[in-house]
Amino acid sequence: MTNASELNEESSEGVKISDKRRIDPQTGQPRVESAAEQNSGDASKEASENPSDKVSELTADLQRITAEYANYRKRVDRDRELIRDMSTSVALEQLIPILDDISRAREHGDLTGTFSTVADALSTVTKRLGLVEFGKVDEDFDPSIHEALSTMEDESVQSQKVGTVAQVGYKVGERILRPARVIVKQPPAK
Repeated sequence: MTNASELNEESSEGVKISDKRRIDPQTGQPRVESAAEQNSGDASKEASENPSDKVSELTADLQRITAEYANYRKRVDRDRELIRDMSTSVALEQLIPILDDISRAREHGDLTGTFSTVADALSTVTKRLGLVEFGKVDEDFDPSIHEALSTMEDESVQSQKVGTVAQVGYKVGERILRPARVIVKQPPAK
C-alpha cells in the first residue's frame, strides 16, 4: 500500500520532460551538457571513439555470413545433383525389363525395320544417361556386382571367371541397378 503523502509528492512533481537536443532551439547555440549528461554520454563516446573496432566487428560478421551462404550454396548444389542422379537411376531401373526384351528379340532376329530403329534410339538414350551394361563371358567374377547362379569346374582357368551370362547387369556410375546373373567357372579343387 502506498501512503497518501507519497501520492501527493508524485502528483505535485507532475510530468517531467527532458530536452536532449544538443542545440538550443531558441538561440541556435550548442548547449552545455551537465555532469550527469556527460557521464551518460561517455559510454556512447567510447563506442564512437574507436570506429576501427566497429569496422572489424562488421567485417567479421560479413565474412561469417558470406561463408555460411557459400556453404549453403554448395550443400544445395550437392543435394540437387544427388536428387537428379537418384531420379535418373529410378527411371532407368524401370526401363531394364524393356531393354531385356529388346536384347532377347535382337538375339532371335525378331528386331527388324522400324522396331530396330526405336530399339537403337532407346539404347542410345540410356547410354547417354549413364546406364552401363556389364556381365561379359570370361571377365573376372566379382561377387559385389555378379550373382552366381551356379559354379562349374574348368581346368583352363586360374581364378574364378564368368562362364555363362544368364542375365546382364546394369549400373549407373557406381550404383548397381541390377547384378549380373552368371554361372561361374572356377579351377578344379585340389
